[in-house]
Amino acid sequence: MVLKTFGWSFAITAIGLAFAAWQWGWEAFGIVLILSVLEISLSFDNAVVNAGILKKMNAFWQKIFLTIGILIAVFGMRLVFPVAIVAISAKVGPIEAVQLAMDKPQQYEALVTDAHPAIAAFGGMFLMMIFLDFIFTDRDIKWLGWIERPLAKIGKVDMLSVCIALILLLGTAMTFATHAHTSTGHADKTTTVLLAGVAGLITYLVVGGLSGHFENKIEEEEEREHDEEEKAKAEGKEPTVIGLAGKAAFFLFLYLEVLDASFSFDGVIGAFAITNHIFWMALGLGIGAMYVRSLTVYLVRQGTLDDYVYLEHGAHYAIGALAAILLITIEHQINEIVTGLLGVVLIAASFWSSLRRNKRIEAEGGESSDQKSEVPSGV
Repeated sequence: MVLKTFGWSFAITAIGLAFAAWQWGWEAFGIVLILSVLEISLSFDNAVVNAGILKKMNAFWQKIFLTIGILIAVFGMRLVFPVAIVAISAKVGPIEAVQLAMDKPQQYEALVTDAHPAIAAFGGMFLMMIFLDFIFTDRDIKWLGWIERPLAKIGKVDMLSVCIALILLLGTAMTFATHAHTSTGHADKTTTVLLAGVAGLITYLVVGGLSGHFENKIEEEEEREHDEEEKAKAEGKEPTVIGLAGKAAFFLFLYLEVLDASFSFDGVIGAFAITNHIFWMALGLGIGAMYVRSLTVYLVRQGTLDDYVYLEHGAHYAIGALAAILLITIEHQINEIVTGLLGVVLIAASFWSSLRRNKRIEAEGGESSDQKSEVPSGV
């Protein structure tokens, strides 16, 4: 089962890492490996969400998502998007950005370094909003209850996440941005950081709005399908599932693509906190995206999504840590390895807490899902 589901991911990992070591050396091997793990850890909750929606589709639409969807995810968001970010922020054409990365790496690195304050502000705000919206939501299952319970209470205030994000952006602009790190030393990038940060916030709100729109469409379509089923049964006819496999599945597919794109921002933006090398970035994130797809299929086929309930928490804490690091790196340089391993440590801690929780429940003879939500994590 594991080999069948993850076979392509294993093969692409081996080829990708071997190519990175052969083409650029062991440093590239390590960075690509860290980026792959980072993408998997940040996108685990994406796989869980995908699996929950994907299981509602028929086999045809599942194949569409796992074929066309993977092309969009790997070659679109993980390859084109990093190039587009560099091209826009450095004010060069996308072809020129790629040519510079290949032929004049020092000049390209200088352009990326100069563009980093804008990239960091945009990405920091986008990731910070994801983290804040998660941490201010009252959830049945809590990992670090002593933090999450009081934050969930104050999270009932409308637009609190946006207000805090804007306060953090203003603080960053008045501190780190006044001495931003550039290729020629330190410079005042206050205006750049403010504009890029607001753009990142707007992007998050737009993506969230699109996701909500498609989700509402799905609910409306499912309600209509249910009403038609009940009407057919009342008339003594066989209910048809063509509509659910067609229009509703199409809306599900669009919704999944928007969700996948929004989660892709996490990995791509977070990757800029680890490396500015677009080819290492595309290779590492592409490998990670393959595992996310394989994990989605695995979760659907196994039918279990709740075995490790704190992993989603760990992923969002990793997102929050990356957001903070991106804002700090506007002025201060932070070792790439430390940045990459921080997310891995948080994910590992949440996984370990999930295992402890499962063992405790098993030792107590098992409990209902409602009772489980009250079991402390022990962290």
